[in-house]
Amino acid sequence: MVLLLPARLEQQLQATSGLSNADYTVLALLSEAPERRMRSYELGRTAGWEKSRMHHQLMRMSKRGLVAREPCGSRGVYAVLTDEGLAALKKAVPGHGQEIRRLFVDRLTPGELDRFAGLAAKILDTLDADEPPGE
Repeated sequence: MVLLLPARLEQQLQATSGLSNADYTVLALLSEAPERRMRSYELGRTAGWEKSRMHHQLMRMSKRGLVAREPCGSRGVYAVLTDEGLAALKKAVPGHGQEIRRLFVDRLTPGELDRFAGLAAKILDTLDADEPPGE
């Protein structure tokens, strides 16, 4: 499930909106940020990505007009959600939500969803408290 579900969601996003899961993640995070902007390091930290992954993702998305990169101080960069990026996200949200419901949510009873949420919270608590190797 850990491999197959994200792959199926990626296929749906690509087919219906031309966005990848990574695109969607960045757009969603920026859409919820004040003024639709975040420092790139903060965006990477929130997404759980390494600095280089975020840098390359933002470069690809800026070439497509989904985000803008603006200087911040002497070395920082803001990632800013463009109107085009917001429109792409708004187009993708309904179909993506329907696919999540179809493949996951609607397959479980309310009680099963509650149990799943509890189990996932236990795992996430451990992951949040644990430092990755090499840190």
